[in-house]
Amino acid sequence: MEAINPKNGETIAHYPEDDASAVDAKLASADEAFEAWRETPIDERATYLKRASEVLRENIGAYAGRMTDEMGKPIEEARAEVEKCAWVCEYYVEHADEHLEPRSIETDASTSGVRYDPLGPILAIMPWNFPFWQAFRFAAPNLMAGNVGLLKHAPNVPGCARSIEEVFDRAGCPEGVFQNLAVDEAQVESIIEDERVRGVTLTGSVGAGREVAAMAGRALKPTVLELGGSDPFIVLEDAPLEYTLEEAVRARTLNSGQSCIAAKRFLVDESIYDEFAEGLRERFEALEMGDPTQRAHDLGPMAREDLREHLHNQVVRSVDEGGATCTLGGEVPEGPGYFYPPTVLEDVEPGTAAFEEETFGPVAALTKVQGAEHAVGWANDSSYGLGASVWTERDDWAHETLVPRIEAGHVAVNGIVKSDPRLPFGGIKDSGYGRELSEEGMQAFVNRKTVWVT
Repeated sequence: MEAINPKNGETIAHYPEDDASAVDAKLASADEAFEAWRETPIDERATYLKRASEVLRENIGAYAGRMTDEMGKPIEEARAEVEKCAWVCEYYVEHADEHLEPRSIETDASTSGVRYDPLGPILAIMPWNFPFWQAFRFAAPNLMAGNVGLLKHAPNVPGCARSIEEVFDRAGCPEGVFQNLAVDEAQVESIIEDERVRGVTLTGSVGAGREVAAMAGRALKPTVLELGGSDPFIVLEDAPLEYTLEEAVRARTLNSGQSCIAAKRFLVDESIYDEFAEGLRERFEALEMGDPTQRAHDLGPMAREDLREHLHNQVVRSVDEGGATCTLGGEVPEGPGYFYPPTVLEDVEPGTAAFEEETFGPVAALTKVQGAEHAVGWANDSSYGLGASVWTERDDWAHETLVPRIEAGHVAVNGIVKSDPRLPFGGIKDSGYGRELSEEGMQAFVNRKTVWVT
């Protein structure tokens, strides 16, 4: 596996892959570790997770730097990601007991109810865009629930994958409780089919989700899929414009726009469309793009050259099809690295690439709408259903009237879509199924066991 620095295209390091015998040894280790880990008192598991949070903070500079080097994340965002990983560990240390508390249900039995028991080794197939956070939001609840973790990470962040395993090693976790599988896609099916693997979670593309769901389905194993998104950002006529514009920039350009829950389709009421478009262009133009290790830069490079090519192709197709006008950016810059400039597409019509597809990079697609009904209709006119946001002075009205009708797993009113350990996270339609985080995420891979005592 080769790690390439996206700011200059230079190779950082090569990492050996696990062959079939190495994978088998790690699965055996996970299977053995589970038998002891499931019996480990939850308070003792908590000590390991608490220590993991400390290891993350003690090494925040090194771990953030590795993310920045391998996938181009701006360094301040990388540091914030490491901190968020520490937070999710602490959250489950504090709340695992209540999330797994057996539930009593009154019946004609003397005792009856539901208990939550771990399943075993769980395979996590994780993406490159939030290389630490995606892994930790899987690992923290599952390890606290008594499962053990197997991480198959994206091939362009092999150093991050090793570092994540290192965190749990430094925290003192018993051997086999959390392991990195350095494998390619060709080995995934045999791993899913292995009887020692008891569940699969994937964060990635729709295509990858369909394939993994089919593999797991044939093996009758539970899955959680968090897939792509084309999140609508609905701006109504009474939106607080300055605040909305500032948040719009953040919602579209976080992680250089490479986020499944980034705002991608800006559905703006016609009465304020021109003012909003002008304000967004001005703010996008002011963004600094450059070396992601430098704190002064707002945007780093895209993670891979092929990802930049795909994004640029979407921009070109949208314009060439006559369904959009590019008013800022839209050109691949000269020089080393996989940089793509902040880009604004205006008058984007349904049917164009920028409206129908997931644009994974700093491209904002603006569409004019006639009121809230029109906006919700076009928000839902998508195969995706991950997140959405509504911007208006009428918070209560939006909450009561619009939120129930928007087809998404997460709807925010006057706020950007983001994941939070305290709240369930996931989507509907082509954005996947199941939930991560909170109580729901912790119970995704447990046996909800009915208990009945005469």
